[in-house]
Amino acid sequence: MSQTVLFDAPGPRARRRMVWVNVAATVVVAGIGVWVLARLGAKGQLEAALWTPFLTPDPWVDYLLPGLASTLKAAAIAIVTSAVFGLVFGLGRLSASRAVRAVSGAVVEFFRAVPVLLMMIFFWLGLARLQLLEPRDLPLVAVVLGLTFYNGSVFAELVRSGVHGLPRGQREAALAVGLRRAQSLRLVEVPQALIAMLPAIASQLVVILKDTALGSIITYPELLDAARRLGSGQGNILQSLIVAALVFIVINYALTRFAGLLAGRVGRRTAGRARAEAPSLAVTTDR
Repeated sequence: MSQTVLFDAPGPRARRRMVWVNVAATVVVAGIGVWVLARLGAKGQLEAALWTPFLTPDPWVDYLLPGLASTLKAAAIAIVTSAVFGLVFGLGRLSASRAVRAVSGAVVEFFRAVPVLLMMIFFWLGLARLQLLEPRDLPLVAVVLGLTFYNGSVFAELVRSGVHGLPRGQREAALAVGLRRAQSLRLVEVPQALIAMLPAIASQLVVILKDTALGSIITYPELLDAARRLGSGQGNILQSLIVAALVFIVINYALTRFAGLLAGRVGRRTAGRARAEAPSLAVTTDR
């Protein structure tokens, strides 16, 4: 059995207290929900006339589905480019060359520290001044670049931590059969690390999808922007945003479930059970 050494396992009394705390928290949250619904009803926000338009095809065909398509388009491109960026700079951080490691580490740490929205605005304004693209393409390119540099840096850290998490015997065995350090990374270590880190990478896809909503700030016509335009035209902006939020919840829940299923499948193929989140710093010991 694997047991953490950072804290003791809760006993019967602690578990009972945790149950009562959870029950109390559930009651409080439910009470807040009832109060919010009551306030919305008092303001007339629960009237059927504000919700029934979403049961007709026009809002979906004219606004929500095109916005969803733009969201998925930006997310799909950013996923591919982030994977390439993360693999390149993850390998760079594992390079035998000190200069390559230093440059790769500086790039990764810089883009991890800069907010995604700030990068989107920077690329949107910078590319507009350079006049390298058509104005209609600027928002999409800025969104993709911002998502690529941030999430690609996260992917690079996942690659690096995945390789460092492998048993040392993998590298020693590769070197023993005559492979060079770079060949060991490319042919032995990185493939195993990617398999082990697939659940964490899948979880990062949820972040990419959600962060596309920041593109509405730079006029990218994604789902959030489409919902706001729809609500402003029909006078039910709150309802439009709630519907858009439900669409995001459904898609992100599907991605989260996919990450969990992937974690289970990968856990049967690796030495330890894979987890659907980024690697933690928890200390464990086997007894």
